[in-house]
Amino acid sequence: MGLLTFKIILVLALFILALTVAAYSTWAERKVAAIMQDRIGPNRSGPFGLLQPLADGGKFFFKEDFTPAAAEKFLFIVGPSLVMFISLITGAVIPWGKTLNIGGTSFDLQVANVDIGVLYLVGMVSIGVYGIMIGGWASNNKFSLIGAIRASSQMISYELAMGLSIIAIIMMAGSLDLKVIVEQQTHGKIWGFVPEISGMNWNIFYQPIAFIIFFVAALAETNRAPFDLPECENELVNGYHTEYSSMKLGLYMFGEYVNMFISNALIVVLFLGGYNYPGIDWVTNHWGENAAGILSVIVFLMKTFFGIFVFMWIRWTLPRFRYDQLMHLGWKKLIPIALFNLMATGAIILAYDHFMK
Repeated sequence: MGLLTFKIILVLALFILALTVAAYSTWAERKVAAIMQDRIGPNRSGPFGLLQPLADGGKFFFKEDFTPAAAEKFLFIVGPSLVMFISLITGAVIPWGKTLNIGGTSFDLQVANVDIGVLYLVGMVSIGVYGIMIGGWASNNKFSLIGAIRASSQMISYELAMGLSIIAIIMMAGSLDLKVIVEQQTHGKIWGFVPEISGMNWNIFYQPIAFIIFFVAALAETNRAPFDLPECENELVNGYHTEYSSMKLGLYMFGEYVNMFISNALIVVLFLGGYNYPGIDWVTNHWGENAAGILSVIVFLMKTFFGIFVFMWIRWTLPRFRYDQLMHLGWKKLIPIALFNLMATGAIILAYDHFMK
């Protein structure tokens, strides 16, 4: 199998995976909410309600596609399309697993192994806000516009804290390459004295503050509760997508769930060791490269799905912030803490290089 053929298969597999995860995240969220509220949740469409996402998707496709007469029709379509497009292409630089050996050739389970993978992801996330802003403005609805402005100011604010937390990881890794960041979490003694276990040298042990900042910022970036002010129904009817119906609304909803999936995948890459797991070297040496590669993909997805569950857990546990509280948290709390963590990281790295090497 050639490299191009493998990459095409990998792109299709990731596309199907992202859409499947987005669809069944809606089912999972309703089940999680039902458990926390002591009720059943979806249970009519198929066993355990597993066909509910298919029913919801069919509903979106067959509902009336309404466009307001005063809307900017071209931009009205571009908004949700851009959100979905950006959500899907961000997964291209994420290393989803170790390697697979096919016909004697090892292939990385990563669509595009670029040297500036972190910058690519940050840039794509920054562009994603345009889809929401364009959609809210093009609707020619004041509630939609307010929701879009809320979303843009919120996402820009929390991107700063998110970026500062990522810089701390970059300083430790010395690279913007996500593959390098993952590989550096394979070997090493935690804090220099904990006995080494291959695949367990995760960045969360060195950067717990950066992890908390990034996690909170990821909640805000994906407009998840308690940061769902852009679409709070008690104030803005439905927020930036008030005027949307049919599959245009479906694209916004799917985009949110794909964003949640990619955000948690990025958290796994930066802080939770990526595809690494305890004993990965032993599995590679005794069971072979393919067994280790397949297991690495399973472990990566398990970590990601656990992160998605925590996102859902938080949504159905914490109340929504007031908007002034949301902005104060971002500008007065997270950004100063992230700056302090960045300076502390730099000081520790310089001290280590000076005294230990």
